[in-house]
Amino acid sequence: MTGALYLSQPFAQHALIAGALVAVTCGLIGPFVVTRGMAFAVHGTSELAFTGAAAGLLVDNNPIGGALVGALVVAMVIGALGVRERERDSAIGVILAFGLGMGVLLLGYYRGFATAATNILFGNIFGVSNDQLLALVGIGVGVVLVMSFVYRPLLFASVDADVAAARGVPVRLLGFVFLVVLALTVTAAAQVVGTLLVLSLAITPAAAAQRWTPNPLRVTALSIVFALVAADGGILASLASTTVKPSVFVTSISFGIYLVSRLLGPRLTRRSRRAVADTVASA
Repeated sequence: MTGALYLSQPFAQHALIAGALVAVTCGLIGPFVVTRGMAFAVHGTSELAFTGAAAGLLVDNNPIGGALVGALVVAMVIGALGVRERERDSAIGVILAFGLGMGVLLLGYYRGFATAATNILFGNIFGVSNDQLLALVGIGVGVVLVMSFVYRPLLFASVDADVAAARGVPVRLLGFVFLVVLALTVTAAAQVVGTLLVLSLAITPAAAAQRWTPNPLRVTALSIVFALVAADGGILASLASTTVKPSVFVTSISFGIYLVSRLLGPRLTRRSRRAVADTVASA
């Protein structure tokens, strides 16, 4: 069966829809992750979502539900233990070491198929069920709604937390809210690329987008576009290949977009600035 014929199958359609939902949520929060210096927080949350997934697999054969609970608990603990960046990174490092050890211990008691465990780490986008797809829709809608309400104050707090606090912005509360949104997004993204590769959708598209423009709204729009290209492009490439996992293509496309953006983005930005300067000078 060729890649085009696969597109008529429900599993492929579910995968593309799930990939798009995950891309939108990751692209939306990615610029804040980069601006707030929370790449390590994404890594820690995703790795400890693995511990929750292992617990869910062992207790109720439900790794996604376990991953969601685990990610939310970790987000709350990170928010409680580390407010400033230096404190936050230390707290994540401590929790990460303990959590991964617990995850390995829990998987040691699991007696089911080994693929169920490896899917936690590397994703299984072609195995998304109707219930999981509905859960992704719920997560996506929730993330978009929350971000639409907190976008402006969160952007202010992310750029300069001290000034934002002096202006009465609830910086700490926004930090907790963002950590919850991050936990939901990481859980959703883990179904596409697995907990080990979440950074390829939650950070790389946003980092690439920031190379093209300093405008926050444009960065967010580009981040979503880049994440969509990487997620659904990787899924389509995997369908055409039939032998390579989607996560390989997703991460490769995402990295390729970043390289192109790093090489060409600054040049285009400099040219546009020169054009604006020449226009002003001639006016």
